[in-house]
Amino acid sequence: MKEFSKPRRELGLFDAIMIVMGGIVGAGIFANPSEVAHRVHTPFLMLGVWVLGGFIAMCGAFIWAELATRLPGTGGQYLYLRQAFHPAVAFVYGWGLLLVTQTGGMAAVAVIFASYFHALTGVPWSDGTIAAVVLLMLIGINCLGARAGSNVQSALMLLKIAAIAALVVVGFAVGGSAIARLEPGPLLGQPASLGLLGSIGAAMVPIAFAYGGWQTATFVAGEMRDARRNLSRGLLIGVAGVVVLYLAVNLACLRMLGPAGLDATTTPASDVMRIAFGERGAQWIAVGIAISTLGFLSQSMLTAPRVYYAMARDGLFFESVGKLSRRSGAPFVAIVLQGLAAIAIACSGTYGEILNFEVTVDFIFFGMTAASLFVVRRRRIGLGTYIYRAPGHPLTTILFVLSCAGIVGSAIVASPANSAIALGIMLAALPVYYFWIRFKRAHS
Repeated sequence: MKEFSKPRRELGLFDAIMIVMGGIVGAGIFANPSEVAHRVHTPFLMLGVWVLGGFIAMCGAFIWAELATRLPGTGGQYLYLRQAFHPAVAFVYGWGLLLVTQTGGMAAVAVIFASYFHALTGVPWSDGTIAAVVLLMLIGINCLGARAGSNVQSALMLLKIAAIAALVVVGFAVGGSAIARLEPGPLLGQPASLGLLGSIGAAMVPIAFAYGGWQTATFVAGEMRDARRNLSRGLLIGVAGVVVLYLAVNLACLRMLGPAGLDATTTPASDVMRIAFGERGAQWIAVGIAISTLGFLSQSMLTAPRVYYAMARDGLFFESVGKLSRRSGAPFVAIVLQGLAAIAIACSGTYGEILNFEVTVDFIFFGMTAASLFVVRRRRIGLGTYIYRAPGHPLTTILFVLSCAGIVGSAIVASPANSAIALGIMLAALPVYYFWIRFKRAHS
């Protein structure tokens, strides 16, 4: 097999924390509180499902932190699936990442950024053009190396935290007068039943989407200094920080709008700032949302190409995708591939359908990756000088796997047609994989 250059280890603990948080926090938190309120209708349940989602995310962080210390190489989740199960499983994951989850998400978020940028500046460009320009800019920045990409990502993440903190402060300060809206009432709003359980399951789908993304930090493990320690700590600190931010945003929106008001709107963050400061406040939060979407795009452009690089290194993708820049040490071909794929979808206008079944594919692989911890421990893979052990394993790991199964089931019930398309795209990778292997063997 062809020898590939190794990436440079330039990232530390702070970079890891910012990458973890940047992969989770996107534009969703500014809108998802109302999506949850459409499904459950009491303050107890609205906050309770976010707490439950945060607990599940922390269980995931525990699992990924141990996997990161045992297998601290480039590719993260792809690497864990390959080592625990089979290269075919890892190939299917990389296939889904490129065709469904990562690229589709980037395309949609790029268009969201474009719509806010267009509204704020009034530039006479189409949303597709703005999305393409910003993605091209991020391609250029990340081709300069992991350090340049991480610096931009960290700056945008700090700006996102500032925007969220401003929303929370306003919600608590101005919303104090609206505290009557949170007077004690029925905790569940309806008798315990299968219908209530279904409502909670439906509410968990947007929450699962909002909390997802911490796993992408593991893609750049090969470019972190002391990855065993820094990545595991970054995962735990980053996910815990996001849980606190999300709960604070939801409590602030409830104090300001009340349960009925939160259920009635689709733009809770804008409504909170508009009540406090008028239209100028709505413009401020629009700037914050635009920065948040840009930060997500920056993080995605930094992390996801490392999976395609790892696939090329394993002989499961074109060799050119495994090339590193001599000057920056970045996998520039993989970065360009990821960026151009996102641009194509963003400009085509077909990304909406992809996002509808993104959760189905994502959480199938979340569950499989968590299950890989059992295999890795049994085979005693990656034992070294420092191993973080997931607290509560195997109970917390089993709980996370079952939660993933429940979320996938809820997504399938909510949108069976889109879920079938998602599964079809995912399974189509298997014949491609075996064709690729036979082709490589024939020409080796």
